[in-house]
Parts: sequence; structure tokens; C-alpha cells
Amino acid sequence: MSGTDVARWALRAVIGGTMIAHGVRHGRTLDGTAGWFGSIGFREPRLQAKASAVVEIGAGTALLAGAATPLATSAVVGTMGVAARTVHLPNGFFVLNEGYEFVLNLAAASVALAALGPGRFSVDRALGLDERGTGPRRAALATGLGLAAAAAQLAVFWRRPGAAG
Repeated sequence: MSGTDVARWALRAVIGGTMIAHGVRHGRTLDGTAGWFGSIGFREPRLQAKASAVVEIGAGTALLAGAATPLATSAVVGTMGVAARTVHLPNGFFVLNEGYEFVLNLAAASVALAALGPGRFSVDRALGLDERGTGPRRAALATGLGLAAAAAQLAVFWRRPGAAG
């Protein structure tokens, strides 16, 4: 196993595990999560809570398995983009103050994983999909699709709390 294989596996394990943990937490505390989504300006907060649980668990599971890696990483980028815009950006950089440090690092690690590919021990490799596209193209796909999905979700469902409309 090469150093790159270890890096790919570590990124998949940490990002995937983190996303699953967040999704499970959202799913287990659905009422509280929905209340929180409503308090930060989301319309249809219960739908948002359910969607966040499903997307986070699904993307995390796919990353752990190394399946549909560019799409799974785009889901992480999108989720982190929404979190950054709705909660973290106004608080500065440091996570200690609810800043964007954590979400930025998770999104950047996801883009790096998209560029590297899932590695030797992955569903994508077993299906012969791991080398589709170049690293930069896979990174661009993860970034572009993730940010576009985040922008769409925000445009349809989110208004800054206290904003008219």
C-alpha cells in the first residue's frame, strides 16, 4: 500500500465517518434539528432536517465505501457551503466562535479526495470508475456541483432570519 493509498483511505474514513455521525445526530434529534433549521431561517424546517440526515448519512456511507466518490464529495461540499452561509461566515474563522474553520476544512478535504480518487480499496475501483476524468476535473465537479446545489437550496429554502420576504 502506497502513501497515496493511505491518504485516500484516511480522507474517506474521516470525512465519511464525520458525515455519518452528523447525519445520525440530525436523524435522532429530528424535532430539535427542525427547530434549529427554522431558527436560522429555513422554510420547511422538518423537510430540511430529514434531508440533511439522509444526505449526510448517504454521502458518508458512499465515501466510506469509495462509491460514486465525485458525487459523494460534492454532497459534502454542498452541505458545508450551506452551513457556512447560514451559520458560520458571520462568526469569523475559528470554530471556537462558531466560525467557518471546520466546514472549510471538511469541504477542502472533500475536494482533495475527489481529485485523488477513492483509491485501491473502493467500490469505484472494483467497478472500473475510479480513473474516470482527471483529478482536476473531478475536483471541479465536486466543487461546482456542490456549490450549485448549495446555492439552489439556499435560494429556495433559506432567508436570513429577520429579513423581509
